[in-house]
Amino acid sequence: MTIGGLARASRALERDDLAGAAVQAMHFLRARCWKDGRLLAVHTDGESRFPAYLDDYAMLAWGLLELLEARWDADALAWAVELVDAMLEHFTDQQAGGFYFTADDHESLILRPKTFSDDATPAGNGVAARVLIRLGYLLGETRYIDAAEATLRAAHAAIERYPHGHGTLLMALEEFTSPPWILVLRGESDELDVWRSEVDKLYDPHRMIVAVPSDAKKLPAALASKRALGGAVAYVCRGMTCSPPVPTLGELVRSITK
Repeated sequence: MTIGGLARASRALERDDLAGAAVQAMHFLRARCWKDGRLLAVHTDGESRFPAYLDDYAMLAWGLLELLEARWDADALAWAVELVDAMLEHFTDQQAGGFYFTADDHESLILRPKTFSDDATPAGNGVAARVLIRLGYLLGETRYIDAAEATLRAAHAAIERYPHGHGTLLMALEEFTSPPWILVLRGESDELDVWRSEVDKLYDPHRMIVAVPSDAKKLPAALASKRALGGAVAYVCRGMTCSPPVPTLGELVRSITK
């Protein structure tokens, strides 16, 4: 949650040092709390331990998506995919949909909990659903969208009965029924910074911006297909449908404000 907060504050305040702090935190967690493709929950006195829970995977993946909006970071995107894939493999309720709080190889409990309501922090199932929706549309990965839908269907009765206790899932439901706008910017880094800064001034919580430099390597297919064309261009996507490249910043601003 802190990584995500730093990344969002970096954009709002135009302070790159905050994004740098988020990157440092990401690298620390990757180096100390990621082992054999699994996340560990605690690092103290130089030691990392305890298998992480659903909320840890989901919220870290969300923080990495926020970081991607503040600055392009191939490691952040790759790790977000790894976290989501591990979450799907080890936490999914294959029969009823949604995610358990503990992994399938966690110590045996009398009850394996699966909760949907928000508490002092957002519900892990709600955060997971939002991550799956945004990452699914960004990468054109339908299995992520399907998993988000299964989560929302599993939570439907609880949301309907007690909506004010399920705010995170309601946000996920809104983005599932009305997919977020995803702007993919391509071009040289300096020019992309200007475009992103201008678009960020037009607040829209249902919009995701990813600025990918023209020299970025080993891009996922969905991003590689959105090519840089000399100067900066933008691709405006809704769901799985994207516009032709938008060649000027003015045209981009008009297209997202009309």
